[in-house]
Amino acid sequence: MKEKTKILVTGGTGYIGSHTAVELINAGYDVVIIDNLSNSNREVLDGIEAITGVRPTFVEGDCTDMDTLRRLFSEHNIKGIINFAASKAVGESIHKPLLYYRNNLVTLMNLLELMPEFGVKGFVFSSSCTVYGEPDENPVTERSQRKEATSPYGNTKRISEDIIRDTVHSGAPIGAIILRYFNPVGAHPSALIGELPNGVPQNLIPYLTQTAIGIRKELSVFGNDYPTRDGSCIRDFINVVDLAKAHVIAVQRLVEGKTAEPVEIFNLGTGDGVSVLELINTFEEATGVKVPYRITGRREGDIIQVWADPTRANTVLGWKADTPLTDTMRSAWKWQQHLREKGIM
Repeated sequence: MKEKTKILVTGGTGYIGSHTAVELINAGYDVVIIDNLSNSNREVLDGIEAITGVRPTFVEGDCTDMDTLRRLFSEHNIKGIINFAASKAVGESIHKPLLYYRNNLVTLMNLLELMPEFGVKGFVFSSSCTVYGEPDENPVTERSQRKEATSPYGNTKRISEDIIRDTVHSGAPIGAIILRYFNPVGAHPSALIGELPNGVPQNLIPYLTQTAIGIRKELSVFGNDYPTRDGSCIRDFINVVDLAKAHVIAVQRLVEGKTAEPVEIFNLGTGDGVSVLELINTFEEATGVKVPYRITGRREGDIIQVWADPTRANTVLGWKADTPLTDTMRSAWKWQQHLREKGIM
C-alpha cells in the first residue's frame, strides 16, 4: 500500500488549523499536528476524529522551541507544512507586542531553518489582509500596495512575508504559498469543531454567539461613525471550511511541484464587503436569535474597510468561497449550541 503524504499542521488544534486538518484527511493526507494549546483545547482532536474517522498524530509543543521541532521532524517524514502557529488578535497585540513578535516570527524562522535540513519542500503560510493596511481602494488584489501595519499583529504578517521571500530568494530549496485571509467565520457543518478561544473571545463571531446564548451581556460594536454605508467597519467574511479547502489545494500544488513561481501569493475572500452591523443582522435573520449590542468608541488598530478581489485564487487555484453568509452564521450558532449541550460554554 502506498504511503500517504505527511503534512505538518502547526497550530492544528486551533480554529482554522482544525478545519484544515479535516480537509487534509478527507483528501487522503496523513496529518501531524503540533500545538502548545495556548489558545485551543486537546478535545478538538476528538472532533476531527469524529468527522473523518481518523485521529491525527498530535504533538503538544511550542514551535518557538527548536529542540521540540527538530525531534518532530526526525520522527516524521514531513513533505509539506501549513503554518497556523501564531497569536492572532489585533487588539491584544497592541498591548502585548513582544508576545506577538516572539511567537509569530521565531516560529516562522525555526520552521524555515529546519525545512532544508529535513528535505521539506513546501510551505503554506497563513497571512492576512492586514498587510494591505487601510487600502487606497477596494477590492484589493495581490498587487495592491502593502501598507504600514496598524497593529503589531499585522506587522508580524508583513515581516513574515518578507522573511519567506528573502529565505526562498537566498536559494533555500523550498517553495512557498502565502495565503492572505480576509475574515474567517463559521464552523464545520457537523458542529463537531468550531472556534473556541480560551477566555474572553478576541474575534467578533465567538463573542457574538456567546452574547446570543447569554454568556456575555452584550456585544460591543467598535464605532458607528466610520465613512461607510452604516458607519461600522466593513470586512470580507469567509466561511472557515471554504478557507480550509484552499490550504489543501495550496499544499498539493507545492508537494506536486506545480507552482509557477518560488513564492506565490493568493487572496482568500468572497469578494464582498459586509459591515459589522450587517453581519449582526444576517446572524439574527439566519437564526431568529436577537443579539444585544451597543455602540462603543473606535478600537485602536481597526481598519475602516477592506475586502478581497479573489480572482487570482479562483482562476489559478480553481478555488472559490461560495458558502452563503446565512449558512455560515447558522453553522456558528449550531456550534455554540453544541458547546452549551456539552456543558463547555
